[in-house]
Amino acid sequence: MQRHETTTARIPASGVRRWTNRGKHIARDNRLLFLLALPALLYFFIFNYLPMFGVILAFKDYKYHLGILGSEWIGLKNFEFFMTSLDAWRITRNTVGYSVLFIIVGTTAQLLISLLLFEIRNRFAMKYYQTTMIFPTFVSWVLVGYISYSLFNPSLGILNQVITFFGMEKINWYASPGVWPFILTFANLWKGVGLGSVIYYAALMGVDQEMYEAAKIDGANRWQQMLRISLPALTPIITILTILAIGDILGGDFGLFYQIPRDVGMLYSTTDIVETYVFRGLRNGNIGMTAAVGLLQSAVGLVLIISANTLVRMINKENALF
Repeated sequence: MQRHETTTARIPASGVRRWTNRGKHIARDNRLLFLLALPALLYFFIFNYLPMFGVILAFKDYKYHLGILGSEWIGLKNFEFFMTSLDAWRITRNTVGYSVLFIIVGTTAQLLISLLLFEIRNRFAMKYYQTTMIFPTFVSWVLVGYISYSLFNPSLGILNQVITFFGMEKINWYASPGVWPFILTFANLWKGVGLGSVIYYAALMGVDQEMYEAAKIDGANRWQQMLRISLPALTPIITILTILAIGDILGGDFGLFYQIPRDVGMLYSTTDIVETYVFRGLRNGNIGMTAAVGLLQSAVGLVLIISANTLVRMINKENALF
């Protein structure tokens, strides 16, 4: 009978040491990345995960003297109260409408600006444009609210002074709900377009420059290079940011919708969203109903982000968020 021998390949000691050192190096890099992300993780843990026990308030008739656990269970009555109220349709329409509008207008403007920045070759000009455009991102909505009030003040506002200078009548901006969708869209675009364009510009910087050189040799102009190289390269990041935005479609920037219109009741038809509605409910002591609205908002956002990501996976798995 023949004897079958099995042999195992031996890895040289130098190779083992090399792979061990590489593993230690990767682990050290991961620790540094974790430390870099630690402040953000702590923020979400403290302000988003620890308060989650308060979700039971959505199913209770909360009384201050009884506390969270001692208040009476009332089932889905808080949800029923909100869904049957006259405010439900208004704030849902405004929240969803503004979110969709901001996604379309914001993404378009950010892409356009990032493509224009990519064409700039002067380094000083590039730094200047990036700094001036990203600066509004760090300006508080409270300060922006005061600036906007100096513009739209019915009697002493700059815009009304310009209008009267040309012989026209003053406009009471805070009694004209129809103009505020344009004002809010512009304010949101002014504050967010810089950061978004920098994200897209960073993605463009990662594109292999040899592709552009080859396209130039083949006779492609700037427009054709943008359509055939730049936009396809940006498609994954556009998709991911859009999925995240869709998940927050029932959310909204509280500062934008509260500080700019100044919580004027006459403007609620076009400025009231879920966030401002919940704030007023909290201020009036209606804890249970506002908790129900917040829970509904989170549940719908979760369903939307999973649905959007599933749809993207069906079209192109590589562009999906997860």
